[in-house]
Amino acid sequence: MRNIRITKATSNSTEVCYWVDVKVAAGHQLAKVKDNAQLSQDSSEAKELGEKILIALESNPTFISAALPLKVFPPLFNSYSGGQSFGTHIDNAIQQVPKTPFGIRTDLSATLFLSDPLEYEGVELVVEDTYGMHKVKLPVGHMIFYPLSSLHYVAPVTKGPRTASFFLMQSMVHNDGERTLLFDLDSAIRLSLRDRPDHPSGVQLTGIYHNLLRRWANV
Repeated sequence: MRNIRITKATSNSTEVCYWVDVKVAAGHQLAKVKDNAQLSQDSSEAKELGEKILIALESNPTFISAALPLKVFPPLFNSYSGGQSFGTHIDNAIQQVPKTPFGIRTDLSATLFLSDPLEYEGVELVVEDTYGMHKVKLPVGHMIFYPLSSLHYVAPVTKGPRTASFFLMQSMVHNDGERTLLFDLDSAIRLSLRDRPDHPSGVQLTGIYHNLLRRWANV
């Protein structure tokens, strides 16, 4: 294992974070294409920051509606610098939760951007789907999630470092198309009720939503 020590100067003290060679956390195939550093998932920093992310997501209705999360793998943190990249891959279908006998089916992957996009170049997340290749580079605090059935990669760094949080999720609704339909329906219901909160169609449409969720959910 290669340990990378990163020291940040603060006004009152020196904060030290430990990053490790990400290959130690990868399977055989992923290790061939991974080239970045990862904050040790056992570190107090990773646990504290990860908990803050999960608390914020629990109160975000758009995230809940779109992802319909059943199980969320604890958020991890990675860093790319000096030409590092992550080659084209698909993540493991089942992810083991550290130090437990439990695993989760990985339906969705999320990337939360933590670096100012003006301070680095390259390192775009590139996701391939039916409609082609999509490059993603978002402001600090913005997040993307996408189906893990999609091929994806992280382009090489050409300037500066980029830090992000990433995590995997098992959704209550495994099928991407069904999950998208439910999100579109829920969004339409919210708009309808905002404009006409007392209209009886709101109750009917909400009933349709929950009956579809009842039919498709796997909990």
